[in-house]
Amino acid sequence: MAPQSAVRLPVIDLFDENSVPGTASWVSKCKDVRLALEEYGCFLTPYDKVSLQLQDQVFNSVQELFALPTEKKVQNTSDKPYFGYFKHPLIPLSESMGIDGPTVLEGTQSFTDLMWPNGNKRFCESVHTYAKLVSQLDRRVKYMVFESYGVGKYFDSHIDSTSYLLRLIKYRLPKEEETNNCGFPHTDKSFLTILHDNQVAGLEIKTKDGRWIGVEPSGSMFIVMAGDAFLAWSNGRVHSALHRVVTNGKKERYSLGFFSFSGETIRTPEELIDEAHPLLFKPFENIDLLRLYSLDDVRKYSQKFNDEAMCGA
Repeated sequence: MAPQSAVRLPVIDLFDENSVPGTASWVSKCKDVRLALEEYGCFLTPYDKVSLQLQDQVFNSVQELFALPTEKKVQNTSDKPYFGYFKHPLIPLSESMGIDGPTVLEGTQSFTDLMWPNGNKRFCESVHTYAKLVSQLDRRVKYMVFESYGVGKYFDSHIDSTSYLLRLIKYRLPKEEETNNCGFPHTDKSFLTILHDNQVAGLEIKTKDGRWIGVEPSGSMFIVMAGDAFLAWSNGRVHSALHRVVTNGKKERYSLGFFSFSGETIRTPEELIDEAHPLLFKPFENIDLLRLYSLDDVRKYSQKFNDEAMCGA
């Protein structure tokens, strides 16, 4: 099904001159963010703090990273699902790597030293700077949503427990016999995800009424997307959007996925539970949700592989 371009995601500027906490315009802007996440599960936002120069540096560094030999890239391992190197034969067009704790210099430096034992200062500095800036956007969005729900008192403890993952993703061009599908539609298991690409289209979002929206890349525009952990925390108010990537067959696509995970037990604030909104989810750990998804993911791959084998028999 082709994406329907008539429907567009909301665009919200979170750092304009009217976004001053404590003002009426701030309250209105917080409501806009909350409603966008409730209706679409995501929205677009300009973020000029990440300069075009830094974007170029980061994406050039990412291309340099994926040009490394496979035997080097597979050294990016982790006991957490999808935190390390990931490439699956049933999704041949994409491969990805993860930097755990990219906002802390030691996290980015450790990854850099693993990939380049002789050092790569440009990669380390640009990626670390990028991650720190995007983490500010992550905090801004969460603060606005917490405030709009009237539960701002929980914000500080949530942020103090938050950990970050930066996934670096490459989507190569399909060969003649391959489809342009880069993976199955899915929701993220993070609390919040911030996506950014090298100005190559491919990301598609599914609306609540079943329509696919093609997201146009636009330089300093970032897409902010709620994960399943955010959905559960909000007692089902926030929507976790189903999304996928389809290549356009013209240029390799590189994407940066900045994922935040709560270190606190995901528990719906009592203020968000009432007769109209009875409690939907029992408390759980964010990392456990990710591990459960990983097991389900394997089952989906296995089922798809078996179905294709039976069809070809």
